[in-house]
Amino acid sequence: MKEKLTCYIIEDEHLAQEILEEYIRKVPFLELKGAYESPLEAAGPLKEDNPDLLFLDINMPDLDGLSFIPMLNPKPMIILTTAYDQYALKAYELEVRDYLLKPFTFERFYKAVLRLYQEQRPRQLLEKKQDTADAKPEQEYIFLKVGHRIQKVATHDILFVEGMKDYLRIHTPQEKILTLLSFAKLEELLPKQEFARVHRSFLVALNRIDHIEKNRIQIRDQLIPISDTYAEAFYKMLKGLQ
Repeated sequence: MKEKLTCYIIEDEHLAQEILEEYIRKVPFLELKGAYESPLEAAGPLKEDNPDLLFLDINMPDLDGLSFIPMLNPKPMIILTTAYDQYALKAYELEVRDYLLKPFTFERFYKAVLRLYQEQRPRQLLEKKQDTADAKPEQEYIFLKVGHRIQKVATHDILFVEGMKDYLRIHTPQEKILTLLSFAKLEELLPKQEFARVHRSFLVALNRIDHIEKNRIQIRDQLIPISDTYAEAFYKMLKGLQ
């Protein structure tokens, strides 16, 4: 497991920068490597150090944070820190990992960085945590672009996902959600130990499987085929969960 996430701050407001520095010092798995007042100052050190995480303000002189993101190569995980909520959709399109609205509490900050830190942990530790007796699974969500809105979807509600040409149809007990997204991108968002691709057109939630028979999965009233391409990896994954 990675001991710490290295991080940078780009924030032109001194008070906001000081608050972020204080929050980072409180978190044992974060290591602050640098704090800058503008993207232009930080560009060189960021490229050289290749940190894990960047706390980035949006409205800054010379170059704003949203314009700076596409210039980053390599690109760290990014948490936007801003007083304005109208940039949420643009942030989603730029694959920003979280969006903290100023003034944000330490609790909100900690939830954001803890989620990113846990994503770096090996699968074995995640499974061990889930297998703890009487442990209550954490509430987890993903955010998907649905039409002209961004919709929050609880991962534990997902039954299975069906490919529909350029779209994905996400089946939950309450509704079917159509989103313009690839399977590859969705798999990056979902907890890897809880979902498995079983067919070119299907991804299933493992804890929603009722039974498997003759290379077909029953989830409620839906029969989902297991293709030869994915069968070996799928059954190996099931064996590892026993």
